[in-house]
Amino acid sequence: MTASIFNAAPGDFAETALMPGDPLRAQYIAENYLTEARQVTDVRNMLGFTGFYKGMRISVVAHGVGIPSACMYCTELINDYGVQRIIRVGSCGTISASVQVRDIVIAMGASTDSNVNRTRFNGFDFAALADYDLLQSVVSAATAQEAPFRVANVFSSDLFFPPPGQEMWDVMERLNVPVVEMEVAGIYGVAAEYGAKAVALCTVTDDARTLTGLSVEERQTSLDQMISVALEAALLANAG
Repeated sequence: MTASIFNAAPGDFAETALMPGDPLRAQYIAENYLTEARQVTDVRNMLGFTGFYKGMRISVVAHGVGIPSACMYCTELINDYGVQRIIRVGSCGTISASVQVRDIVIAMGASTDSNVNRTRFNGFDFAALADYDLLQSVVSAATAQEAPFRVANVFSSDLFFPPPGQEMWDVMERLNVPVVEMEVAGIYGVAAEYGAKAVALCTVTDDARTLTGLSVEERQTSLDQMISVALEAALLANAG
């Protein structure tokens, strides 16, 4: 065991892990959706928990903000703790009228301004894609719950301040990339490199063009539907 960013013991993590960026969201999921949940890691306050959802053992672990942080946590979960399926549950901003605030975007693929996947792929472009079976499970769960969702290519940006901006928003919209977030391309690259499965769901919490979005209270309510979809998708994937 060479892990340095978790203080969990071998076997503490389940084979499936939900991964929000925010450690407090990880705690919220554990406390409100899991039974017999116990905290298994807290290094740098990046909280992780393992418990049960409808009888299925599952973990929820924060991955922090940005591709470097997400890659680091996902790599160790896969390589050192045997996690096989990663489901990101995050937030994103829309740049397109075709996607509204509160919608769930399921990331089929991820474009990016980051160089991590070019580095991983010997300088060439790498198609950062979701695992098809996990993607199908998420779509099935969202459909069953009648959640407002869109399957799309997302843009994983290295920058939050300043954002890529109006010119880039126009390019994205022309190429049918309706939302921006900060981690998916890195997570998909790590999963591909180390033989795990990954998919990402992001609730639209902001309009990047108008700089408007949900309040803190509204974010909490809106994210619950995404969390429920992700957990039901994990059940479907586990059964398959």
